[in-house]
Amino acid sequence: MTVSTRVAIDPFGADIVAESARLRSQGAVVPVELPGGIPAWAPTGYDTLKRLILDPQVSKDPRKHWALFPKVLETPEWSWILGWVGVVNMLSTYGSDHTRLRRLVAPSFTARRTEAMRARVEAITAELLADVAEAGADGSVVDVKATFAHPLPMRMICELFGVPDHLHEATAALIAAIMDTSDPTPEHAAWVQEQIGAVLGGLIAYKAQNPGDDMTTELIRVRDEDGDRLGDEELLYTLLLVIGAGFETTVNLIGNAVVALLSHPEQLAAVRAGEVSWDQVIDEVLRVHPSIASLPLRFAVTDVEVDGALIPAGDAILTTYAAAGNDPAHYGETAATFDATRAADDHMAFGIGVHRCIGAPLARMEAITALPALFDRYPDLALAVEPGELKQVPSFIAYGWQEIPVRLHG
Repeated sequence: MTVSTRVAIDPFGADIVAESARLRSQGAVVPVELPGGIPAWAPTGYDTLKRLILDPQVSKDPRKHWALFPKVLETPEWSWILGWVGVVNMLSTYGSDHTRLRRLVAPSFTARRTEAMRARVEAITAELLADVAEAGADGSVVDVKATFAHPLPMRMICELFGVPDHLHEATAALIAAIMDTSDPTPEHAAWVQEQIGAVLGGLIAYKAQNPGDDMTTELIRVRDEDGDRLGDEELLYTLLLVIGAGFETTVNLIGNAVVALLSHPEQLAAVRAGEVSWDQVIDEVLRVHPSIASLPLRFAVTDVEVDGALIPAGDAILTTYAAAGNDPAHYGETAATFDATRAADDHMAFGIGVHRCIGAPLARMEAITALPALFDRYPDLALAVEPGELKQVPSFIAYGWQEIPVRLHG
């Protein structure tokens, strides 16, 4: 395949598994086209992706290492990608800059701090299950994403960062808009950038006037006392990253687990019988349905050779977690099938290396609290539609369902 025959990535993410398989059939790394015509390379298998992630000659800083970054700033059709690479935070920095920014946030996500939040997670879970019971008391169909999977991590991350109630809805809308890649228009991109300033700028202003025992207050203190460690722009975009990643990915983890278990009743029965652990369920969900299917972008610092293909220095690389998790060369011919007995704890859904998600322990703890509580409370829980009728969120980045309609009593 020549670079002139790039494969267009579906901006709606309608069938991520099938798309990954089609790309895999064309090689270990395939030239693709992201929405708006942005060129990139897509690794199609587990080993290839792992190698590229761990390669020190692959960067996450577009300002230093993406040859087309100046064109992004000048091309309206490409402006949607700025919400991912036009920001300055842990996700888009390299080397010492990444280390500096990560160290500012990491203390909030230590094992000790995460464990200290368990009681609060349990309390919110109990409150939300009561809401679910009320919504489905008369046999009505309940959207378990809207009533349970979404509000649990949303409330937790808002408490951790001190997001006031009046900004909750706008914060959720902002993150959903960034994840939505089905509308890569300049107008949508401009609205997103405006909302980043309005919503997160509003949070910073609010916490400056109303400081508390929360991470936003701490980051503001760092900025004000030592601007060399955290600038204004870095503060804004660090909040965008940690708040967005801190709840949106966990929403999909919980939701995807519910759908997977309800679609495979024999495996749900094995979980209930104690034959399969909840940790195994969570790992398998993260493998076969990672909350982030593909993450933009990484960049070749030098020419990088991959199985006979050459990624030139300055080219962009898509981080293809879903393709890696569904790779039959690594997980066998049934790689695309949910099987909680697989014990695939080597998945890369939380990333690996220096960019591994610092919120992974919190996400896992929320899921391992929420899921048993939900299925214990409703032993007859069932999907209200056929699994094939569920609609993927409109995104090639996020991997989850728009709605998860269930009946509580079969």
